[in-house]
Amino acid sequence: MEHKSGFVNIVGNPNVGKSTLMNDLVGERISIITSKAQTTRHRITGIVNTPDYQIVFSDTPGVLTPKYKLQESMLNFSEGALVDADILLYVTDVVEDPAKNADFLEKVAKEKIPVILVINKIDLVKDQQQLVDLTDQWQKRLPNAEIFPISAKEHFNIDNLMARIVELLPVSPPFFGKDALTDKPARFFVTEIIREKILLNYDKEIPYSVEVIVEKFEEKAGAIHIMAVIYVERDSQKGIIIGHQGSKIKKVGTDARKDIEKFFGKSVFLELFVKVEPNWRNRENKLKSFGYIE
Repeated sequence: MEHKSGFVNIVGNPNVGKSTLMNDLVGERISIITSKAQTTRHRITGIVNTPDYQIVFSDTPGVLTPKYKLQESMLNFSEGALVDADILLYVTDVVEDPAKNADFLEKVAKEKIPVILVINKIDLVKDQQQLVDLTDQWQKRLPNAEIFPISAKEHFNIDNLMARIVELLPVSPPFFGKDALTDKPARFFVTEIIREKILLNYDKEIPYSVEVIVEKFEEKAGAIHIMAVIYVERDSQKGIIIGHQGSKIKKVGTDARKDIEKFFGKSVFLELFVKVEPNWRNRENKLKSFGYIE
């Protein structure tokens, strides 16, 4: 049997479950998952290896109309995913209006590569007819797509979806080493875990005004020493992040450290600092240094 390899890019609107699906397909928690929109900001790669194939999954930010430069670069990541895929997974769910983001859908409809339309969250469907009607609506919008109803949360129909992806893969040698799980460096996952804890512990605008940069990542035999800076846009946000007598940031640090220890299988010493970087989401030089613009 010839070896198969390919790039499978996951696109769709915010909050339809793209990250949950990718983590399920990869079998590892690579993308952060919270119930807030715009959780994923970068394209994140997860790699599945077997002796017969290698699948390079790519989870992208949800497609939205950009309000500031950071969101423009997020949209570029999503549109870039239409260009360099062997297979495209367009993810929607049973709640979303099929007419949403028609411009992006038109681009997907013109794709020459195989497109799989994944209808997620079917565990929420009360009536089978609703699913039949929804499938018909989507088939009209993406006539060339194969449709898979799934529930990523319940792991329903994921194995069939995976089998179909493997069938569609092109014959090719692997693109990455067979022991690779992702193309992202260790530091990236530290920043994502800290950012996830910020999304879970703070409300309103705070999580969206925050960027996390790892300034020190020192690995020794049994332990890792990490120093990370949480950047915010205003002094008032700095106060909110720190909390009364440092209580809020201490909780973020404790929650993050536990997950980082799980991720690396080592004990972790984590130090967090907060700095103000005015209006960083609209400043090109800052977005470059934070890795959003190449």
